[in-house]
Amino acid sequence: MIKDAGYWIEKLRLAAHPEGGYYRQTYKANLILAKENLPRQFTGPRAVSTAIYVLLEGQNFSAFHRLRSDEMWHFYLGATVAVHAIDKDGRDSQILLGSDPEEGEVLQAVVMAGCWFASRVRDGKGFALVGCTVAPGFDFEDFEMAKREELVRAYPQRREVIEKLTRE
Repeated sequence: MIKDAGYWIEKLRLAAHPEGGYYRQTYKANLILAKENLPRQFTGPRAVSTAIYVLLEGQNFSAFHRLRSDEMWHFYLGATVAVHAIDKDGRDSQILLGSDPEEGEVLQAVVMAGCWFASRVRDGKGFALVGCTVAPGFDFEDFEMAKREELVRAYPQRREVIEKLTRE
């Protein structure tokens, strides 16, 4: 049996993610941080950490968005994933998640809180299964989907990648 994207979507019970691809939360810490113990950008209590599976395939991408927490990415299997990030000063970077260090790929990488970021399967053909760990834990209150025009206006030098990896 070929273990293609459909196999993993079914086996791991993944659902469509609002930013693109498929996901399922696999962990949410029972330890909760009170709002007063968090930086002021957090609007309420948060789990110490959360984790999800993410599957991207073909031309489907995770659109530009940002979080109030750091997000650590973990490569599991499949094709190389390109994670594009734009920091608060407009500097862009690309992380290659994969299993070939000779090609500059890494098994783990962090996108810092407040950076805009998007990801896609690098070759646009295969699929990749990765994981994301967020600390303090993910809450949709801390998630902001990019609006194409606003992001291009803020970072016109990044127009090409923004237009490719946004949906509106």
